[in-house]
Amino acid sequence: MFERLRQIPSGVWALGFVSLLMDVSSEMIHALLPVYLVTALGASMIEVGAIEGIAEATASIVKIFSGAVSDWLGKRKLLAGLGYGLAALTKPAFPLAGSIDLLIAARFIDRVGKGIRGAPRDALVADIAPPELRGAAFGLRQSLDTVGAFVGPALAIGLMWLTANDFKTVFWVAVIPAFLAVAVLIAGVSEPARVHGARKPRFPLHIDELRRLGGAYWLIVMIATTFSLAKFSEAFLILRARDAGLPIALAPLVLVGMNLVYAASAYPAGVFSDRRERLTPLALGLVLLIAADAVLASLGGLEGVALGVALWGLHMGLTQGMLATLVADVAAPQLRGTAFGMFNLTGGVATLASSLVAGALWEAQGAPMAFWASAACAALALIGLTLAKWRMPALGAGNGG
Repeated sequence: MFERLRQIPSGVWALGFVSLLMDVSSEMIHALLPVYLVTALGASMIEVGAIEGIAEATASIVKIFSGAVSDWLGKRKLLAGLGYGLAALTKPAFPLAGSIDLLIAARFIDRVGKGIRGAPRDALVADIAPPELRGAAFGLRQSLDTVGAFVGPALAIGLMWLTANDFKTVFWVAVIPAFLAVAVLIAGVSEPARVHGARKPRFPLHIDELRRLGGAYWLIVMIATTFSLAKFSEAFLILRARDAGLPIALAPLVLVGMNLVYAASAYPAGVFSDRRERLTPLALGLVLLIAADAVLASLGGLEGVALGVALWGLHMGLTQGMLATLVADVAAPQLRGTAFGMFNLTGGVATLASSLVAGALWEAQGAPMAFWASAACAALALIGLTLAKWRMPALGAGNGG
């Protein structure tokens, strides 16, 4: 497993560190934002669900266009740089915003940047990594990305303690790693040249290009969309911990714990998928999500929340890189940007729906009902995955590297 780390191209490592730095910045803010909205600005649970859902859906909608444009131009690094740069430039808006409306605007613009960079970056990983290392490459990028996702909340905790819960000071510090991420992307990533003589896709999102993505790809998208209906915003994990008695200053511990497990499991899952096959870790991840929902719905104390958060992180490690690897496996190289964009679009719309429904269920019937609804959607995705394996036995086969 560690031998493969040396075989992974330097460009994939650089993209991983870019993701790590940007996630440090983003998660310092996002780990505190739900509590800041509720306690400082008086937002309701439905408003939190709407803000989080709209933010992620915005990113996903933009991804489909940026991915398709990167296919058409053959310039993935340019669009990834534009997205990371926009996100860095909008980070100062968070400490400057003094109302819910301004925070919504800041979150929206930040997620536009995420949307612009997401699909071209994932397509760039697939372009750089050889097929026999694809699972490991996506697992590594996901692990490094997730290291940032627990370093960020950990820094937020320390800064909240040092500043006596001064949210805005923490938000200002979060600006620094965002600009470092842009510098690493510019200096550390070289884009492979487009294959000579390869067919250039028609203008972005042409219906003929969507048809060329193929049946296996659309089957993966259907499964992933159902899965996304179960995976609402992690903001609700933070609020569940708050209800269980976790002090406000320690709220980011939820994301620290979840992402620590996530980061530790993503790369080994990717290596396993290269050597064996990809659907077993994905199925296990769905089972773990059902278990996490059951724990979070049934156990009310901090110990129960901690167990549920750990299971949630493990399910993320087994599924997120795997889904991206499956998309890279089945999509033609010249359509990878479009494939990742459409994949993220459908997932983002599903996340918007799930976050809105979770917020409404939470307010109307309590937190347990929101988590039981998530478990039901995860069970549907597991059934779909089983049927997909039966219809297409070769789907998800590793490369035997």
